[in-house]
Amino acid sequence: MRYDLMVVGAGPGGYVAAVKAAQLGMKVAVVERQWLGGTCLNCGCIPTKTLLHAAETLREIKEAGENGIQVSDVHIDLNAIYAKKDNVVAQLTQGIERLFKANKIELIQGAAKITAADTVAVGDMTYQTDKILIATGSKPALPPIPGSDLAGVVTSDELLAEAQSFEKLVIIGGGVIGVELASIFNEYGCEVTIIEAASSLLPNFDGEISKKLAVILKKRGIVLQTKAQVTEIIKEDKLICKYSAKGKEQEVAADKILIATGRTAMFDNLFAPELAVKTEKQGIWVDDSFETSVKGIYAIGDVASRGAQLAHLASAQGVNAVVAMQQQKPVYRLDVVPACVYTTPEIAAVGLSEATAQEKGIAIIVGKYTMAANGKTVIAGNTLGFIKVLADAESKKILGAHLMCERATDLVSEFATAIVNELTLDQVTSIIHPHPTYNEGIGAAYENLALLAEKSAKDE
Repeated sequence: MRYDLMVVGAGPGGYVAAVKAAQLGMKVAVVERQWLGGTCLNCGCIPTKTLLHAAETLREIKEAGENGIQVSDVHIDLNAIYAKKDNVVAQLTQGIERLFKANKIELIQGAAKITAADTVAVGDMTYQTDKILIATGSKPALPPIPGSDLAGVVTSDELLAEAQSFEKLVIIGGGVIGVELASIFNEYGCEVTIIEAASSLLPNFDGEISKKLAVILKKRGIVLQTKAQVTEIIKEDKLICKYSAKGKEQEVAADKILIATGRTAMFDNLFAPELAVKTEKQGIWVDDSFETSVKGIYAIGDVASRGAQLAHLASAQGVNAVVAMQQQKPVYRLDVVPACVYTTPEIAAVGLSEATAQEKGIAIIVGKYTMAANGKTVIAGNTLGFIKVLADAESKKILGAHLMCERATDLVSEFATAIVNELTLDQVTSIIHPHPTYNEGIGAAYENLALLAEKSAKDE
């Protein structure tokens, strides 16, 4: 059997690329060694958000008295929560299966070995193909911490796989995975400590967001240790995580220790020894069309060395790679990618940050709207958030946005639309935002930015 395209990996990058290729008339097969939907669907985005939804429901119940509703005898059934997670995963997996059938995509179960630019082996079978697209994703990165192989030291894969009851959780890493899982298990009644090597949580996000998130998590009882280096994990009656912070050697006991120090590209044993594929930054090197150093072989998503490790970016890269194979222009702007964190309140960002603009020497104006003045936010009771928007000081084009508020992950795409289409302040302030909505805060942020731009012009 010969194909026009064989995709290795059925995660959000691989399956979306496969569907796009089939829609363009290509004969497509997808090789998957484990799960349809990849990490995102099975042990990443979707399971995490399902557990977060339960945690947010629990928070709403606890705070129902503020809305005149008295609730008592609340019981957390962790097994039922995880069963809901499994049902959500199964439903979405079945959706991918239907997509494959509808688009006549062949699914081949097994581990792929790429033996040539046009040959893929799976078990005892060998397949011929014109193009190969690698979308094998990533796996948890494990720093060389003594004791990290002890029972009870887990990654997000194990923590999300099945219900586990414990009273004390230590999380090594204060990035997106760390703060989301801290929020979940804190709400479930667990004592949580986060140990982060950087000076703040979410070090890749806006500094104001990182500071405010730290305040919120501390108020909820989560212990934060930043500028801290884990030195060792030992096992006594409980697990003991030893770390150095503020010039002192410290330790904290836990029933579970989660290592959440990021993810690394996964392509072990994928290539035959004679197939020399260039690597870079611990991933597979690709050019602007996502073609590797071996002509005819492409790579996208977490396994590639280009771009952030985000499911929606992998999907966009997959589509762009497929249309590049057909000598068509790219569909997506890959330099404008929203990033989301599903804490409470939610966090989202797109485009330039103030720090990046300063590094690049771009003069900007920054408008900010505090959501404490937003009607929908006051009703919901979470008034700690804000929306910050950046524009070019000269052209007045929207360059970036940083949100920390209810529904931030749903709101951020409006800013992405403005950036991709190079909209100016005059254009975005002409939009009517409905009242009362969270979305109204975007209009208010734009208005505040316009006032600052007007004042700046007068001062000149």
